[in-house]
Amino acid sequence: MAKFSATFLGTGTSQGVPVICCECEVCTSSNIKDKRLRTSFMFSDGDTNVVIDTGPDFRQQMLSNKVKMVDAVLFTHEHKDHVAGMDDIRAFNFKADKDMEVYATDNVQEALKREFAYVFSGFKYPGIPKVNLNNITDEHIKIGKMEIIPINVLHYKLPVKAFRVGGLTYITDANYISEVEKEKIKGSDIIVINALRKTEHISHFTLEQALAFIKEMNPKKAYLTHISHLMGKHDTVSAELPENVEIAFDGLKIDF
Repeated sequence: MAKFSATFLGTGTSQGVPVICCECEVCTSSNIKDKRLRTSFMFSDGDTNVVIDTGPDFRQQMLSNKVKMVDAVLFTHEHKDHVAGMDDIRAFNFKADKDMEVYATDNVQEALKREFAYVFSGFKYPGIPKVNLNNITDEHIKIGKMEIIPINVLHYKLPVKAFRVGGLTYITDANYISEVEKEKIKGSDIIVINALRKTEHISHFTLEQALAFIKEMNPKKAYLTHISHLMGKHDTVSAELPENVEIAFDGLKIDF
């Protein structure tokens, strides 16, 4: 069985933590685990590195984690906190001397072409990112030796892609998963899932809802991501969680 490693590049919600102008106990915490960049995730089989989402903090995340190569990017959806950093893939273009393989649904591709029109225009200005767009459907994705299973979830009414690679399923920006799609998740050893806060939200799982889903899927281990400052302090919430559940933090590395 293939062995994978992964890094939580960012575990925060769209505003990150701390939030600008906020003086709550989370945003003023001195605990490094309460500092959260926008949500992103990287996994590798040792030969190929794949990043899920390039948010506004992508450059900082690559530097902080000393990432020397990215072979492909998977996009979950088109919201700004998940796509805004795509321009910085050009560093990897230069190093590898090849286009970046980018995987996205039709809707996300349309958004990328709006947000980064200069990348996709007929005139290739020197130094712009070079990407090769690949369409995500429901078919399995093959990147290097890895096979990745797309999973359909809903972020209120917005379609979002979750992904399963090996025994790990990664779900961000979701508050509904159909029974059909749950079948693709069942049997995962590790589930990474968004849990925005403790109180109800229109488009994200709450802590209670995420824990209920984890209990239903029964993985060996689960990690919570896309965390808001309204969730509470990392150490406080961690003490309340079931034994097999952790709040992820920026820079956390796992093997699976």
